Amino acid sequence: MATASRTLWKGAITFGLVHIPVGLHTAATEQGVDFDWRDKRSMDPVGYKRINKRTGKEIDKDNIVKGVEYEDGKYVVISPEEIEAVFPKTTQTIEIERFIDANEMPFIFLERPYYVAPIDKSDKVYALLRETLIATGKIGLAKVVIATKQHLAALG
Repeated sequence: MATASRTLWKGAITFGLVHIPVGLHTAATEQGVDFDWRDKRSMDPVGYKRINKRTGKEIDKDNIVKGVEYEDGKYVVISPEEIEAVFPKTTQTIEIERFIDANEMPFIFLERPYYVAPIDKSDKVYALLRETLIATGKIGLAKVVIATKQHLAALG
């Protein structure tokens, strides 16, 4: 279990010619217990084997492909390059598309809270953006790609 928030992502808030280096942190924690598989006789770790379910034999990972069933028992194989091509490209930016009144944003559309913090000596310009948003009652509607998924973001 983590006790301190770690930086999940590093990039920059951008709009127009403005570029503010920031780190993204989780603002909420999920509590839980992570269980490890262990051999009860020796407490040695237990791993996963790649087994061909028809033959029962172990298979090398180089012989594994990803496929989508399009008809009962028939598959189309999708290459790693094809999979990568359909995911949004990571730009390492939180790109503000526009500014809106804070009361116009129904927060029910937002999945989970994060917070951004300035990095690389961007404290002053970050504080200027934050204070301007507060003074004007605006939020920045933005898009950000984290891992391979694009998200809607509201900066306020």
